Amino acid sequence: MIFDLIRKRRSVFPAQYIDKPISKAIIEQILEAANWAPNHKKTEPWRFRVLQGESQSKLGLFLSLKYLENEPKPKEFKVKKLIENPTKAGAIIAVCMQRDLAESVPEWEEVAATAMAVQNMWLCCTEMGIGCYWSSPGLIKYMGDFFNFNEGEKCLGFFYMGYYDDEPANSTRKPIADKVVWMD
Repeated sequence: MIFDLIRKRRSVFPAQYIDKPISKAIIEQILEAANWAPNHKKTEPWRFRVLQGESQSKLGLFLSLKYLENEPKPKEFKVKKLIENPTKAGAIIAVCMQRDLAESVPEWEEVAATAMAVQNMWLCCTEMGIGCYWSSPGLIKYMGDFFNFNEGEKCLGFFYMGYYDDEPANSTRKPIADKVVWMD
């Protein structure tokens, strides 16, 4: 049931991933689910770049160098994490958004549509036993130096994915009643 799947969805981080590749066919299935996200005026703003193998190492190196270049007091553990995390993933999907150049809808709607595409991906990963999380570090503003973006396109973060052994921790939410106002 979809409700159970939604409640089971968790962030699973690269440190938890095991060394097991994710096939192209599985990634294509996950991306196909993303493609069915709702979006206003059918702008379909989501764009993805799949990184596997050597491109993951290149991403880690790029991020660590950008961090060192732009951080006045860099922390060694952060440099190490930026280099290593991409290589621990079975795949990384750069989550990008292509702004409708005609600006037929507000930008926030295209960001929201892209986020819904990511939620579809996340739910598919949960169903398939693939751990994942969406990282949106401040360094994404430099991704135009790494990727060849189209006009109006930008990176919103990285969707790390990997198989894992340990069950993610249970989670709780505050009651929905605390977040709803019923109006008659």
